[in-house]
Amino acid sequence: MSTTTEEPTTDPFTEQAFRETLRELPPSAKLVAKVLQSGEPLSQGQLVEESLLPDRTVRYALNRLEECDLVDSRYSFSDARKQVYFLSV
Repeated sequence: MSTTTEEPTTDPFTEQAFRETLRELPPSAKLVAKVLQSGEPLSQGQLVEESLLPDRTVRYALNRLEECDLVDSRYSFSDARKQVYFLSV
């Protein structure tokens, strides 16, 4: 029987660290992060509509945000074919 205790998960980023990481990213990633700050998970299509950026640019921005662990994704509850994105901070 193992007696390991799991530490409570904490956000890897403080607000300051989040801003510093975001500062190094391209403007498209900053805009997508700003749109995601609403707190509601959004699909890529919804992000295109909200940000007014082209689909390809939103996809690039999401990839950059995911590389920096600023954005997470999961399958949509309403349509399992789609993924929704949300800030991991």
